Amino acid sequence: MIKPGSPAPEFSLRNHEGKEVSLADFRGRKVMLVFYPLDFSPVCTDQLSLYQEVLEQIEERGTSLVGISVDSAWAHRAFREKLGITIPLLADFEPKGAVTRSYGAFLDEVGHGNRSLVLVDEEGLVAWVHESPTPLEIPGANLIFDALESAG
Repeated sequence: MIKPGSPAPEFSLRNHEGKEVSLADFRGRKVMLVFYPLDFSPVCTDQLSLYQEVLEQIEERGTSLVGISVDSAWAHRAFREKLGITIPLLADFEPKGAVTRSYGAFLDEVGHGNRSLVLVDEEGLVAWVHESPTPLEIPGANLIFDALESAG
């Protein structure tokens, strides 16, 4: 997993609308990258639904929240619609998992990302990370708020 203090690897991925979104788009604002395994899995559904419930509070703290998985932009669009969420979802689809790998969150043995959180500060440095011990364990929203509190 990437270490705090490291420069966050730049990326440009397609969102649920097929538009390119880059890490540089968030410069000057904190962004919490949420790496998760797969759209439509029961645990991912629970995780993103939970984060949607607290999204406004996260944004009030000057932080954007962005989900990243190996699913396609089309799958992300359908997933967002099914859940009724507004969290932007980015497709680390081709080459599969390249961005997730660059952050150290890819699980080769299963072919998708682990449940990991990476807080990138306003200057593009990794401020905080959390890697779940298993893809079945959801990082609670409290971890996000604790990270934002400690990052100032």
